[in-house]
Amino acid sequence: MASAGLELLRLPILRDNYVWLLRCTETGATAVVDPGEAEPVQAALHARGWRLDLVLNTHHHADHVGGNRALKQAWGARIIGPVRDRARIPGMDQGVDQDETVQVGAATATVHFVPGHTAGHIAYHFGADRLLFCGDTLFLSGCGRIFEGTAPQLWDSLRRLRDLPDDTAVCCAHEYTLANVRFACGQLPADPAVLARAEAVQAARAQDRPTVPASLGQEKACNLFLRADEPAVAQAMGLPGAPPDQVFAELRGRKDRA
Repeated sequence: MASAGLELLRLPILRDNYVWLLRCTETGATAVVDPGEAEPVQAALHARGWRLDLVLNTHHHADHVGGNRALKQAWGARIIGPVRDRARIPGMDQGVDQDETVQVGAATATVHFVPGHTAGHIAYHFGADRLLFCGDTLFLSGCGRIFEGTAPQLWDSLRRLRDLPDDTAVCCAHEYTLANVRFACGQLPADPAVLARAEAVQAARAQDRPTVPASLGQEKACNLFLRADEPAVAQAMGLPGAPPDQVFAELRGRKDRA
């Protein structure tokens, strides 16, 4: 996969995680996003003759940072992560926060502070390259569990990510889409966008094809967690007229119990 200035490689690791390698086509600078393991990253780098310059972490969970120290030792890579999680990101060199920028060669990412899943979670948006690395905040047809934040926090984080351009590729960190579309169909069984997305995802997974990434525009149409301010979703939650964060909390609670 390639964007205007970044070559993108998706690496499956562990049970259902994705690690992302991105290489600036102009300078050769290379970064990895959320390396839960070092070995698959090392193998991909060596196979392509790439060096590793940066590790970009979205949050502190072990399946996102487990390879940090080994990659830093092997390549001298600089580790960048959420400033609020400095004590919880192994080997972190630089903490970043809302509206700060990160360079991968000639490509620029804007940092978004998106708490809810964890207290310090951030996302990296490469606007010119139309790429969003959102960790566990936003999934395709879903969102992350609330471990350290609140439902209003996570709803606000998702709402702000929703404001990004429709042609942004959502590069999330897990292959959860099949379970998410099945849940969505159970909540809005007659919604055309949800049904169409479920059919496409089921076909892809039946052939063991990944569903990630997908466009943010598609997510705006079919991801119920981005639609908590729609009357139809509030009605499905049994909360007509309720504020969106309350609707979102009910939706997230149902998914937790599913």
